[in-house]
Amino acid sequence: MSGEFAKENILKEQEALASGSSHHAQRLRLLIVEDDEDVRTQMKWALAAECDIALAGDRASALAELREQKPSVMVLDLGLPPHPASVEEGFAVLAEALAADPFLKIVIVTGRSEKEHALKAVSGGAYDILYKPIDIGELKTILRRAQHVSTLERENAELQMKSQDDAFEGMLGTSARMQEVFATVRKVSSTDVPVLITGESGTGKELVAQAIHRQSHYRNGPFVVINCGAIPENLLESELFGHEKGAYTGAHVQRKGRFELADGGTLFLDEIGELSLTLQVKLLRFLQEQVIERVGGRDQIRVDVRIVAATNKDLKQAMQEGKFREDLFFRLSVVSIYLPSLKERDDDVLVLAHAFLQRAVRENRKKITGFTQPAIAAIAAYPWPGNVRELENRVKRAVIMAEGRKVKPVDLELEEPAGRFEGMTLRSARETLEREMILKVLARQKDNITRAAEELGISRPTLYELMEKLGIERK
Repeated sequence: MSGEFAKENILKEQEALASGSSHHAQRLRLLIVEDDEDVRTQMKWALAAECDIALAGDRASALAELREQKPSVMVLDLGLPPHPASVEEGFAVLAEALAADPFLKIVIVTGRSEKEHALKAVSGGAYDILYKPIDIGELKTILRRAQHVSTLERENAELQMKSQDDAFEGMLGTSARMQEVFATVRKVSSTDVPVLITGESGTGKELVAQAIHRQSHYRNGPFVVINCGAIPENLLESELFGHEKGAYTGAHVQRKGRFELADGGTLFLDEIGELSLTLQVKLLRFLQEQVIERVGGRDQIRVDVRIVAATNKDLKQAMQEGKFREDLFFRLSVVSIYLPSLKERDDDVLVLAHAFLQRAVRENRKKITGFTQPAIAAIAAYPWPGNVRELENRVKRAVIMAEGRKVKPVDLELEEPAGRFEGMTLRSARETLEREMILKVLARQKDNITRAAEELGISRPTLYELMEKLGIERK
């Protein structure tokens, strides 16, 4: 590498360090890969007060130091021996270093004559590029930012790995609410009582039903699903209970329904709130007597089936309106499991986003390493009305559409958070946004907690918890 640091820059930086202006800067582990010994020394002098520095002059020593020192940031000269006049060795170090540590942030230092290689370096995974002569103040700012991004990505990856270790039957969730769901599933699975799962659309009700099945003594039997709202009422009875030959026009053969197909296993009745009153009576009879009759038949058929039902409707309101039988409700809801919406699940959204990203990357064979900081902030700030299903679909699309190595807000079809959050940690930005929203809604609802919780789309206990956490006094 040719060229030198301007001496006045080094002096200014050393004076600033001596005066204590960098006292609060967090030390970072830095690897400087540079073939010019004088420049390596100058850079070490300028940065040693706030960095733990390792030095390397070629590819072999750079990779050895990377394995040994495990730096979070690397400064890399593209021109390295044995071909210092070309960029071949520099790009080899870039590729091999990122393969060894995908969270490493690499700042390329290059001469103006090599400017045409900048785009290739960034597309190859470089965090940033600096051209000679280097301004140390600018370099230090870039290094601090790079360290911050690397730290965030590593923490998110650790959180994701911990969550995968704690995954329950394929479901991820570290929040207290999801841990309560998992605990209830474990308890209810050892019985054969009916279970009613409630919650907004997209929260994962079928996943919970599958978990109940796999944890129960019905696990070796079939898991049969039927969406009561997706089949016309005149066909749904036959789908559920089967029919005899000649039962109606077009019934040319005898056919078993979902109840018989699920014998010895679990029948998952999704969108149970869409069931007609007539079919509710037949379902109630099965729950009471464990027998069914096919359409057009008279024989009573005994089946051993565990019933798990789900709905996103308010069945208590449906009962008041005469649309759902009260006796059936109490039969179905011997145990009721409420699935919280994504915005009620604390930091689970980022855990799920990273898990969906890794899955989509594998499925689509893409070389994407993660989310950009603005994307992480946008994910945390977005309310996710479509819950987990919407998050998964947006991440899948983003992986397909992303052109760089990181998913950006535009890939997720989300807007970048306002500039007022710049410089904040993710937790600080989220708490700021939550506090503002809660205060506005409380003012609009004249401090009525029930109405405020309804407008925010969360439960009263959740709102009380948030208010206490954010220091909002009750009035």
